[in-house]
Amino acid sequence: MPHSLYVVACCSQLKQTSLIKKKTLIWIIVIWILITLINYYYTNFFILAFIWLGMSLIFGIGTIIQIVKLIRERKNLAKFRILKVVVFALLFILTFQRQIPNGIIEKTDWNILKNKRTEIVEQIKRNEIKGKGISGNGIFELPFEFPVVSNGGNDVWVFKNKENESVTIQFWVFRNFFDSPSTYFVYSNDKKRISDLEQKIKENPENNWKLDENWYRIYGGY
Repeated sequence: MPHSLYVVACCSQLKQTSLIKKKTLIWIIVIWILITLINYYYTNFFILAFIWLGMSLIFGIGTIIQIVKLIRERKNLAKFRILKVVVFALLFILTFQRQIPNGIIEKTDWNILKNKRTEIVEQIKRNEIKGKGISGNGIFELPFEFPVVSNGGNDVWVFKNKENESVTIQFWVFRNFFDSPSTYFVYSNDKKRISDLEQKIKENPENNWKLDENWYRIYGGY
């Protein structure tokens, strides 16, 4: 084979190998995004703890390996090696500090599904969606699985005040178990409930705030 053709063939092979590696890195990012979304909307708290630990270890070790390789290759450093270090380090940080991606998802979810949640509130007020309890309060199972407007099963918790016909509805943002605190999007037109919600905002504004008229983001219930 002529030398020029040999060089072209080698360059082509290296380019193809690099492309495969880039595709692998892209797939790692895509899979991480999918797992993060599934964890946010569906994953049980107990399972989530193991997934978080496993992913933190994987990306933590992966980051260390990439840094070691970067140091070894420092005399002939490729841009792709730097990219891998940045990607693995960033995924490790976002996995370990999961409140960062969860906060982004939460804000995006609220803006996208606000109208859907408002529609559900109006349906509950008109008794088009009913709970199992005789009093009309408690868990209401929504008649659809998608979109996920209340994490952990698309159930909502409803409090109806028959004295003034007001209603308070909790949509789960993060659904914990037993006495562990959960996070909610809360709708209320009950003045007493609103007063309680406003008080929680004053006591802990970092985790509680008003989203819109009659809508609140609340951590830990009330």
